[in-house]
Amino acid sequence: MILSWQLTLAVVGGGLVGLGLFLVVQEALPATPALGPALRRLHQPPGATRPGTGRHLDWLGGLARWVRPPHRELALIDRTPEQYTLSLLLSTLIGLAAPTLLSGVLFLAGTELPVVVPVLGSVGAAAVCALIAHRDVLVRAEAARAEFRQAVSAYLDLVALQLSAAHGPVQSLERAAMVCDGWVFDRLRESLRIAQMQMHSPWDELRDLAEKLGIPELGDVGAIMRSSGSEGAQVHETLRSRADSLRDQIRTDNLARAEGITSRLDIPGALLVFVLLGFAVYPFVARL
Repeated sequence: MILSWQLTLAVVGGGLVGLGLFLVVQEALPATPALGPALRRLHQPPGATRPGTGRHLDWLGGLARWVRPPHRELALIDRTPEQYTLSLLLSTLIGLAAPTLLSGVLFLAGTELPVVVPVLGSVGAAAVCALIAHRDVLVRAEAARAEFRQAVSAYLDLVALQLSAAHGPVQSLERAAMVCDGWVFDRLRESLRIAQMQMHSPWDELRDLAEKLGIPELGDVGAIMRSSGSEGAQVHETLRSRADSLRDQIRTDNLARAEGITSRLDIPGALLVFVLLGFAVYPFVARL
């Protein structure tokens, strides 16, 4: 009976691993470019979210709504909720299958384990793997947000330079976005292009992008340029001062992060001192 249970668990675990590998390979293969989704991205209605660059995973839509993915973080790293749900699902399947496969290997080696051991191990490993996949998204989004803020500070200076060169507000935003390369400026150019094609104000489109990504500094650009476009105010000095304050804020945040890391390094140093003290005191204590 124990043999049949372990063989069943081994077969099910192998099937889950095979399914996971199949889904990974399927998603890794390059998708055929489709004209329809590209046109929908360019002509999307106001307030609509931009689809990810990956393949559509409509069959995961209901499950994605159930797991409540972090939409702003996913938008920052250019991933859809369906792709996030798929990564959680694959991580969970790997966590479920690993202890089962290990149990099967131990059984073939002559070591029998109770059925409860691989079952509890599979549940625990699945939870840990899903947590790691979720944490990976948050870490990557945090790094992307820091990079976006640095790019926005440069974008503020570039827009101010364009305004100083007697260009209009809309033209200054577009010309400044064309100067630099990188994924941040690609997002800015795409947002301004959508505003141009849909006959929207570019500062309103930048504000919507800032809300979707959780980058309030980008919303400041839109707010400042809105006053320039609607009231004709001279805002290049305001843009420069906002860029300087943003750089000071980024520098302060980096300093606080470095101090936090340094303080955490004091803990292993203190433990090492106690270990060395124990080695030094042990001979005297042993003689008592």
